[in-house]
Amino acid sequence: MKIKDWNRSLKVRLVGEFFMNTSYWMVFPFLAIYFAEEFGKGMAGLLLVVSQVFSVAANLVGGYLADRYGRRRMLIIASIGQGFAFLLFALANSPWLESPEIGFIAFTIAGMGGSLYWPASQAMIADVIPEKYRSDVFAIFYTTLNIAVVVGPLIGAVLFFSYRFELLLVVAVISLLLGLVLRLFTDETLSQKMLDKWATEEATGWVGAVSKQFKEYGIIFKDRVFLLFVIAGVLGAQTFMQLDLLIPVYLKETIDSQTIASFFSMDWKVTGETSFGILLAENGLLVALLTVFITRWMTRYPEKWVFFTSAILYGVAMFLFPVTSIFWVFVIAMGIFTLAELMVVGIQQSFISKLAPEDMRGQYFAAASMRYTIGRMIAPVAIPMTAWFGFSWTFGILGIVAMLSGFVYLLMFRAFEKRVAA
Repeated sequence: MKIKDWNRSLKVRLVGEFFMNTSYWMVFPFLAIYFAEEFGKGMAGLLLVVSQVFSVAANLVGGYLADRYGRRRMLIIASIGQGFAFLLFALANSPWLESPEIGFIAFTIAGMGGSLYWPASQAMIADVIPEKYRSDVFAIFYTTLNIAVVVGPLIGAVLFFSYRFELLLVVAVISLLLGLVLRLFTDETLSQKMLDKWATEEATGWVGAVSKQFKEYGIIFKDRVFLLFVIAGVLGAQTFMQLDLLIPVYLKETIDSQTIASFFSMDWKVTGETSFGILLAENGLLVALLTVFITRWMTRYPEKWVFFTSAILYGVAMFLFPVTSIFWVFVIAMGIFTLAELMVVGIQQSFISKLAPEDMRGQYFAAASMRYTIGRMIAPVAIPMTAWFGFSWTFGILGIVAMLSGFVYLLMFRAFEKRVAA
């Protein structure tokens, strides 16, 4: 399905979200440094965890509200809310006021705005795109996000520390403009039948609404197929989240200075730090170039074996990293690692939309994101594991965990096939 054939709302979002994501990633990678300088490393870590907790809560609430009040409304509210949060953040770093405390509050609110946005965003795609094309569309949105992740920090590295007030002001304006564009040029995609269903339900008050929300998320996790999907995702996350945790630590300790090529009697050397930068660039470049191609390739095969093979390849990459200290072997391992990532990036979102009833799509997408939330909480354990067991055993354990996620996916599809056949 070509972009020109998409629903207008998705075309508008694709362009608008690229600018919003790029502006967000001009700021986000440098906030740990900013808060560490202002509050100290220990307090900064604690504050970032607290901020993450609020974002998780906002994500779950966002899924519920997207199903009740509509996707478009939540996208607009989230964008405008994030814009005003960044305005407050800019004020806290302005010539008239310098307050890291207000800055942290503003960043937390901005993060909550992004978390409110996500479930409605994913549910809107599932609303308007036929099932056979969903993987492609999710892959295209993922590609633009990853381009933003590469471009944003490059710009932010130049501007964040020297022109923080101006940068935050620009980010705020982009978010507010996105809200305005969504208001003017998008349509509601939640069916009128679902909106009418919510409108005719008896009002229960704030406490009743929260109680109902928890009850409905309870129903989701009683869905055995969905629960296995989340468990497999948490296990798999222990591998791909090491890209920012274990892998850079390992490279720094393994590579002191290594010659990787010679040109006209000149040696090209890398250190642990520069080798990680190259591998990170390799991952970003492959994601930007190949996401759509590999997603379309994977749709030719049964989803069960795509999920399983991806998990196995993650495991192979983990086993390969500690085998040697040769840089080019790391390049091969990162290529396998990225292939495993790209194999499922589109079809996993499409699979969630197949599991979710129409009136609970937002909540399913919100609950599914707990794969990453829980995974992100557990993944840092790999760092102390290197002190307990050494790098080789740590990578080996992570490889086994990744492959175990593949077998959980097989159990999930067995249950899913029984459901479909019933």
